[in-house]
Amino acid sequence: MNDPDSGVKPPVSGARDAGDAGRPKRSRRRKGKQKGATSPSAASLSAGQAAGSSGSAERPKATDGGDTARRNKRRRRGKAAGAENVRPLAPVGQREASGEDQRQAEGRRSRRKHRGKKAAARTVPVAAEAAVPHPATAQAVETRPVSHAPEPRREVHSAPRPAEREGYDAPLYAALDLGTNNCRLLIAQPTRPGQFRVVDAFSRIVRLGEGLAASGRLSDEAMDRSVEALKICAAKLKNRNIRRARLIATEACRAAINGEAFLERVRQETGLDLEIINRETEARLAVSGCSSLVGREAKSVVLFDIGGGSSEIAVIRIGENRSSRLANHITHWTSLPVGVVTLSERHGGRDVTPESFAGMVSEVEAMLANFDCPGDVVRVAPEDFHLIGTSGTVTTLAGVHLDLPRYDRRRVDGVWLSDDEVTAMQARLLSWDFSARAANPCIGPDRADLVLAGCAILEAIRKRWPSRRLRVADRGLREGLLTDMMADDGVWRRGRHRRNHRGGPRNPAKPEGQAS
Repeated sequence: MNDPDSGVKPPVSGARDAGDAGRPKRSRRRKGKQKGATSPSAASLSAGQAAGSSGSAERPKATDGGDTARRNKRRRRGKAAGAENVRPLAPVGQREASGEDQRQAEGRRSRRKHRGKKAAARTVPVAAEAAVPHPATAQAVETRPVSHAPEPRREVHSAPRPAEREGYDAPLYAALDLGTNNCRLLIAQPTRPGQFRVVDAFSRIVRLGEGLAASGRLSDEAMDRSVEALKICAAKLKNRNIRRARLIATEACRAAINGEAFLERVRQETGLDLEIINRETEARLAVSGCSSLVGREAKSVVLFDIGGGSSEIAVIRIGENRSSRLANHITHWTSLPVGVVTLSERHGGRDVTPESFAGMVSEVEAMLANFDCPGDVVRVAPEDFHLIGTSGTVTTLAGVHLDLPRYDRRRVDGVWLSDDEVTAMQARLLSWDFSARAANPCIGPDRADLVLAGCAILEAIRKRWPSRRLRVADRGLREGLLTDMMADDGVWRRGRHRRNHRGGPRNPAKPEGQAS
């Protein structure tokens, strides 16, 4: 049928035209339309033309059941979609979700994406940047789960050296030295051969020998100060499982009339049993304590310990066969009955002038003149000879020389000072008044009146045995006591310092350890 405007007019009711009878079927829906298109369509067309409709002819009311069913189906689809436009259903998997279904789908996609990121983070290649392996030995890259949970906070410790870890269960040894000026305690474990690790320590200036040179007796105030310090030492020893201990007293108790009575009081009030050692033992212990500071290149050494009431000096000559105990190489020794406390009391240690300082040096030189020892030790091989000083005097000089903000044993012990540096430091201290010495952090008010007396003793020793260099030792009798006790017990013999890795030493008498 021809339309005057657009040519052939399409069928209005969805029925196929007579010219479409031979076309192939396109779809099931199309086939349904063909079944519903019968003679009433032609009547509809005639009625539309008769009415003069050009493009929007009114649809006739179909009485046939197929048209009614199709209309009802389209109506139901429209109501289900909830929209004016009825869209054909897409294949399963391509349908657009609406409302709550769309939000649920987005949530699922988000969760899947988040799980994918976490899985990728947990699976980290161990050798991500490793070199490409040879094809013959190539293997799949190992993957390990990595937890992102925060690790528990741990205490930070410096990593111990292997031998330190081995010596944790070694036996404990204790050494106490009650001197004229100080009360000192060390508790330590044996470690590598000839060395030990300090577990606990105590040191306090008690001035037990205060006033001893004038009266010949220990004063009540000095004894009270010493007993209080010894009570602290007794508590430390009681809280430890000490295998062996040695407690000594030196010059103050040796020289005092009431020295033995004072040690009996110490036994009653603290439970500590101290022994008074002689001067030769004191000199040997000082050498034993400093043996690790004497290098293999040294052939002769003069070691001195400037104490509060006495000063010990040992001349050491080392031959080709060096003994494990340096004290075995002592050729000459002496103990001067003078120390920083006794010398400062006689000459005045608070206000020291160049003249009074020279007087102290002269007194010590006169004592050394009576020491029968060859003075040409340094002339044999000057490059193989040096001095070792173990006392508060030389450690103070080293601390001031290093300009330390506060005394640091780790930086002082073992440091070398040249002969010119020692001379310069003594002149510097002599130029300071008492307040300037007390203000220095390496001297302090407790040593401000003693340090120049110690410098006078040092100057007399340097004049007797000139040396190009001096080595400073922040160690002494306590270290010597510990070294001797450990050596006597054989804790450093081969195999005795090894640990049973299943826990504890194989034999309590065979500990192991590490150097401090």
